[in-house]
Amino acid sequence: MASIKDPDVVEQFSSKLEEIRTKLLKQAMGEAMNEATAQFCQGHKQYMKSVLDTCVKKCKEDETMFETIQAYSEDLKAKHSVMKEKNAECPEISEEIEDKERHKELLIEKIEKLKQEQVKSRELLHSQNKANKDRLKNLNKTKDIFQERLSLEIRKIQGEKLQFIFRNINHENPESAYTFLLRINEDGVYQIVSCDPQLVQMGYLERRLQETNNFSAFLANVRKEFVALHNATKTA
Repeated sequence: MASIKDPDVVEQFSSKLEEIRTKLLKQAMGEAMNEATAQFCQGHKQYMKSVLDTCVKKCKEDETMFETIQAYSEDLKAKHSVMKEKNAECPEISEEIEDKERHKELLIEKIEKLKQEQVKSRELLHSQNKANKDRLKNLNKTKDIFQERLSLEIRKIQGEKLQFIFRNINHENPESAYTFLLRINEDGVYQIVSCDPQLVQMGYLERRLQETNNFSAFLANVRKEFVALHNATKTA
């Protein structure tokens, strides 16, 4: 039996122990490596999953952003097209505005001329009305003379008209009336409105009055015509 003090035995025992220690050490290190590797793989999987989720979310956001950018681009194109059309219409619109402005100026000038003409017409009408009233007033002032010399009565009736009534033409009936109605128109011209009884020469006498403006002679001639008509009727 070999002694423990035998150097070979000690060496073999030491070698055996070293072998066992090495195996145990390798086994322990292998288990540790496997556990570390497993933990690393699990962490790597979680990290990759997080990265994948982030990428998917980012892609969705990028897709929405792309759609928004595309919509903005189409809107800008549409507005650019509208701007081109408006720019093309600008010369025509400017020309139309200028035409309207010129037409407006012409209308203003016409309105001003019409206003001036209206003022002149009013002034003329006022002047003529005043002249007509003066004539009527003068006729009224001389009615006493006419009544005395020609047996004539003058009455003013509605519408700025005068009625002339001759009497003492029919000696059998001195109060029998021979009348005519006269007015002065807007132009200041004498006009016979009616005559009773009708005188054939009244149109001629009216024209003579308008030409000569001799009212006294006109009344004297009208009375002569009424007398002549009465005598002719009496003779017939």
